[in-house]
Amino acid sequence: MAEPLFERLALIGVGLIGSSIARIARARGDIARTVVANARTTKTLTRIAELEIADVCEIDPVRAVEGADCVVLCAPVGAYASLAAAIGPHLAPGAIITDVGSTKQSVIRDVGPHVPQGVHFVPGHPMAGTEFSGPDAGFPELFEGRWCLLTPPVGTDLAAVQRIKTFWERCGASVSIMDPVHHDRVVAIVSHLPHLIAFTICGTADDLADETRKEVLQFAASGFRDFTRIAASDPVMWRDVFLNNREALLEMLARFTEDAQAMARAVRWGDASYIEDRVMRGRKIRQALIDINQA
Repeated sequence: MAEPLFERLALIGVGLIGSSIARIARARGDIARTVVANARTTKTLTRIAELEIADVCEIDPVRAVEGADCVVLCAPVGAYASLAAAIGPHLAPGAIITDVGSTKQSVIRDVGPHVPQGVHFVPGHPMAGTEFSGPDAGFPELFEGRWCLLTPPVGTDLAAVQRIKTFWERCGASVSIMDPVHHDRVVAIVSHLPHLIAFTICGTADDLADETRKEVLQFAASGFRDFTRIAASDPVMWRDVFLNNREALLEMLARFTEDAQAMARAVRWGDASYIEDRVMRGRKIRQALIDINQA
């Protein structure tokens, strides 16, 4: 077995992503010699200890990062600025700080100024998840066959980037390097907008008259059930994502709104060829995802 990449891996936040990393690290042995878990509440830390997915549990993030050669921020992105301000002065020289947030410009804005000289900052985004949250939600196979996007700022130490790349590969992911601005536009359409639509359509259904709402739930077809699965996601996490990627998300929402209005006009005026073309394009995208094992 290869030597561990890190001596001490500190996970700041141990929900779905953090607890999956912890499980993988404990199972493999070549990621970290010691796994430290930090959570906001003693209840969560107690559960982490019961699950035996970390070697050390710390409620104070400052104590969690002391002596760590890799720190992974796994909290909602809205908490990053305060967390970075708290732990920044206590990061060990030569350590790497990375994250799992699905917005990258905001992460660089909020974390970057608090990273001390001699500490390496490699933002990351594993494109994996479920609708579940909390330490019980994680599982070792979460990242297998998925992508992790790294968005290191200009001038980042290349050896640090390579170590984080290897870290994610050992977690089972494929890794790509991407410009943070481009990253935020890409995930706005493939992740953030679908979630916004799912939350909205479920809200629309919930606002219907009581009798109609009951029938919507009783006779929900697979399409609506898919929306409800997405809409079951963590509300704090997605609130922070929407607010921290607002420009790219609003741009994609505007484009989607124009396309939805065009489809509405086609339905209104019986433009069968336009409707069929849009359905066929959707089928092609679905088949393309299947062909590259992303569906």
